[in-house]
Amino acid sequence: MFSIEHDFDATVVTLVDEGPAPLKEDVVINAFDDCVTIEQYDPRQDKVVTVTLSLTQLTDLEAALDLPEGVYRLRRDDKGNPE
Repeated sequence: MFSIEHDFDATVVTLVDEGPAPLKEDVVINAFDDCVTIEQYDPRQDKVVTVTLSLTQLTDLEAALDLPEGVYRLRRDDKGNPE
């Protein structure tokens, strides 16, 4: 299950684990103009852990999900967009 909310400065997607137990904590993805943050509560540390991805890293992740094992570099145009 997931939810999508459009806030003033970000789109927020929350992923809720509905699989078999043990269930993982919710994952909150905040999409801003210049980056994406991924947050999840870590019960071992008793705090929310945040990972920040640049838009370039996000584009690379998107490409990586469709590729076999290996090392890659996306070709980019003069504006930094993948070709």
